[in-house]
Amino acid sequence: MAAPAGPSSRSAPEFSPEQIQALRLGLLQWWECNGRHAIPWKLRSDGTRPGPGEALDPYPVWVAEVMLQQTQLPVMLPYWQRWMEAFPDLQALAMATEQAVLLHWQGLGYYARARRLHQGARQLWASAFDPAASPADDRNGWPRRLDDWLALPGIGRSTAAGVLSTAFDQPEPILDGNVRRVLARLVAAPRPPERQLARFWRLSAAVLDPQRPRDFNQALMDLGSGVCTPRQPRCGDCPWRQACAAYAAGDPARYPVKERSAPLPFQVIGIGVVRDRAGRVLIDQRLHEGLLGGLWEFPGGKQEPEESIADTIVRELREELAITVQVDEELITLDHAYSHKRLRFVVHLCTWLEGEPQPLASQQVRWVDPADLDAYPFPAANARIIAALRQHLAPV
Repeated sequence: MAAPAGPSSRSAPEFSPEQIQALRLGLLQWWECNGRHAIPWKLRSDGTRPGPGEALDPYPVWVAEVMLQQTQLPVMLPYWQRWMEAFPDLQALAMATEQAVLLHWQGLGYYARARRLHQGARQLWASAFDPAASPADDRNGWPRRLDDWLALPGIGRSTAAGVLSTAFDQPEPILDGNVRRVLARLVAAPRPPERQLARFWRLSAAVLDPQRPRDFNQALMDLGSGVCTPRQPRCGDCPWRQACAAYAAGDPARYPVKERSAPLPFQVIGIGVVRDRAGRVLIDQRLHEGLLGGLWEFPGGKQEPEESIADTIVRELREELAITVQVDEELITLDHAYSHKRLRFVVHLCTWLEGEPQPLASQQVRWVDPADLDAYPFPAANARIIAALRQHLAPV
């Protein structure tokens, strides 16, 4: 099959019907022998593969799709398994407390996903599963329309399509990172996929096999994760090699073309582990904002120019908690990188001098015995602070 020419217009097809059919057939044949067939939420309860058109339980599919938004499957799988043990169905999640939800998400990052998943569960349980609704009402029960899924918190087009194609075998195209990379190489796209999303959605929809959408979408993701990898793609094992414009150009790893990324900003954060006379430590719960909203943390904040780290801690705890502290020895310094910035946490033990702690910049504050800190969901960086604190307090 010859590599495709560039489209003559924004809506022109990228491949002929014959080429499309060959792409579908080749990918599905490859997937039957090389794909990942043991993904638990894509199987029946007895562990076997569903047939064409057969519905699966949408709840575990939805949880998995949300977890996979920013996390690769091998990393998220044990989190998904623990989640399903704690919250085995929609009702269990809808009735859970936010702290329980965040605690079971701890370590997976991008905690807004957990909060939105929890909100969506409550929204569905309160509306779509109304026992007073008529059984004939097609809006009662799990949504089967793309717009209904998009109305839930934290659900974008690709996540919604992933749930519908997996749970109900509906012909909905997806466009996650693996799929964008495969398609960008297939057509040797000269611009980053993020700058021409409409074209990539059309292309994903065009190649999708409407007879086997669940299998095809999984095959496309498996091709991207196992063969058409970001670096050193294994083109010799690719069923689309003969149709791939990037392969024909001799440099598939050049695609997808990437945006130039600016250097990540760097900040130093002063953290105070404040203790009272009973040996308890002070923690506060973040507001429901940003990636870490709703999590607990040791108080502190950003170091200002020309400010010592001790002065930073004293100022931040006065501004955020209305307390005065004495900054004592350093406990730990650690670096932590997020997708949008790099942070250095300089952590000091502190003695509480005066002032009743108040949540001036948080939801609530609490004095906690160090042995009980595991009952609270913390950001990943705080795990090392807790470990350092316990080591400091351990008897010699």
